[in-house]
Amino acid sequence: MAQTYEFYCERADEAAALAEAAVLDNVRERELRSEKTWRGLAEQARKTAVQRAKAEQVRADKRAAEADEAAEAEEIEHSES
Repeated sequence: MAQTYEFYCERADEAAALAEAAVLDNVRERELRSEKTWRGLAEQARKTAVQRAKAEQVRADKRAAEADEAAEAEEIEHSES
């Protein structure tokens, strides 16, 4: 199951909160690294979703153009007969 931008952002926010509440430096640093990683994954998921939407739009446009061409060809065929 693909994770969403929102999922990754929630994990990043949790890590940031844990870093803020950390008493020990090493725990704070670990949580800050975790937050950075989650934010990177969130950005990657966002980019993937945008690319997927663009690709789907291109496919939809292509299908519509093919349908228009087919309709025109059928119309021409009917007018010639």
